[in-house]
Formats: sequence, structure tokens, C-alpha cells
Amino acid sequence: MKTFKLKKLEILDHNEEIEQNNITLLDGLIINREDDNSQWIIEAYIEKSNFEYFSKLYEKQDEIMVQATITKESNEPATFITRVLGVNEIGDDMNVLFMGKIIDRRKNIVEDLLTDLINQGFQGKELLEKFKELA
Repeated sequence: MKTFKLKKLEILDHNEEIEQNNITLLDGLIINREDDNSQWIIEAYIEKSNFEYFSKLYEKQDEIMVQATITKESNEPATFITRVLGVNEIGDDMNVLFMGKIIDRRKNIVEDLLTDLINQGFQGKELLEKFKELA
């Protein structure tokens, strides 16, 4: 396993349009599990004001697309398809655990593909399924 510092985290909400929800980090890490499923774990240590938002994501257990900037803020973000593993209160703050797979493409290619799929009328779960099929 390899562990890296998480510098930035964005949730890509995909309703009518793709909206980037920048999550303010207090701290965070990302682990490449190097397992047979190529899964990564992302832990975001954030303010408790986000508890309701992430609790809803956890309850739904839908796949969530996130972009994570690793090691230094000047790096290109990596895109992941994840699920929320857990949401935990820690004193006055909280953490959120994600598990998922990295999408091995440059950001602009991913954005172009998602834009094209949205323009074709895909949304919600259909959008995510079609994206996974083509990515």
C-alpha cells in the first residue's frame, strides 16, 4: 500500500449539469491499496458543518465521482468513482471515508466525455453507468 497526502477534494455532483462541490479540508490522506481490484481509500478530515451532506451520501450508497489533488496543490487532480464507506464525528470535526477506483485519464478528457454524455441526455445513475462503460 502507498499513502499520500490529500491536498484538495471536490465532489462532482451530476444532476442537470456537472457541479463541482469543493470540500474544505482540515487534513486528509489517500491510500492506494494496490489490491486486485485497484481500489483506493480517501479519508477527508473536515468541519462538522458537512455532516448532513455526507450522511445523505452515505445512506444512498450511490456511486460518487470525486476529484482528489494529491501531494501538492499544483498537481492535476485525479478522478475517482467512489462510494462513501463511513461518516464519523470526531470532536468538533468529522471524517469521511471513500473507497473507489481511479479513472486513468487526464482531467480535460474526462470533462469532455462527461459533457458529451450530458449533451446526449444522460443524467443521474444513467450518466454514471454510461460513463463507466466508456471510461
